[in-house]
Amino acid sequence: MIVVCGEALIDIIPAGDDTRRPVPGGGPFNTARALARLGAPTAFLGRLSTDAFGVGLANELVADGADLSLVSYGPEPTTLAVAELDGDGLAEYEFYVHGTSAPNLTLEMVPAKLPAEVNALHIGTLGLVLEPMATTLTEVARREGEHRLLMVDPNVRPQVVTDAERFRGRLDRLVGHSTIVKASEGDLSWLYPQLDCEVAAGRMLDLGARLVLVTLGSSGALAVSSAGTVRVAAPKVEVVDTIGAGDAFGAGVLAWLNDHDELRPDLALDKEGLASMLVFACLVAAVTCSRAGADPPWRTELAKGAPI
Repeated sequence: MIVVCGEALIDIIPAGDDTRRPVPGGGPFNTARALARLGAPTAFLGRLSTDAFGVGLANELVADGADLSLVSYGPEPTTLAVAELDGDGLAEYEFYVHGTSAPNLTLEMVPAKLPAEVNALHIGTLGLVLEPMATTLTEVARREGEHRLLMVDPNVRPQVVTDAERFRGRLDRLVGHSTIVKASEGDLSWLYPQLDCEVAAGRMLDLGARLVLVTLGSSGALAVSSAGTVRVAAPKVEVVDTIGAGDAFGAGVLAWLNDHDELRPDLALDKEGLASMLVFACLVAAVTCSRAGADPPWRTELAKGAPI
């Protein structure tokens, strides 16, 4: 089972007629949904509100096939993110987090030990920033990641990073425990402004990661590991928006690894395997970009030929 750790929230997105509409969101929430839709055994670990939005988020996860046995519930209002789209469908967010559900995950709300069937963890986005959730999930990753595959997705949101030095230090420590780091080109430019993507990925390998994946938007993605560097192109799609695309890519990677029995901390794919994994993950992300909001594909859609 893959446990996805972090926030679930509500994205308030443009509806196309000068109005807005609420849709389920949050990087880890999107990743868990995409993984479950792709048929990988998935559990979500985070804090959900008991308000109407929180109930809706829980129902979405269940409907997609995710396990909620590791979820904590409370009366805090659901965390919100207001999305603005540019002319290319790229999203920027303003977060409303103070006193809300997602950040309020403490270590006492997490089992002292995860079930034995858990063979992979995913942690990222606001789960690396907002307290006490960030401290909680960092400890869970440190405690549980030694014998399980750990994927870290920084998904940097500069507008909520109040202490960049502390954030970078926490991320460096997590990268040192990780098997895979999945980052966007924008993430790496913020983290390592003087380095190009491949050099920045190499820096993360030096910190201890076994594999670094970089999403390049419409240019595809690259993988950097001890086997070398592999690049693949992205499928051509009519982009509606990019909400959840990076999360879908990460889910595609983990689903591919699950399919190929490669969810292990000593991961060592050759270039052919890396290319196959990237092609699949880029397809999952492309389908998501062809739809409004974070609406990742189901495995059956990919098998039939996704509408991209």
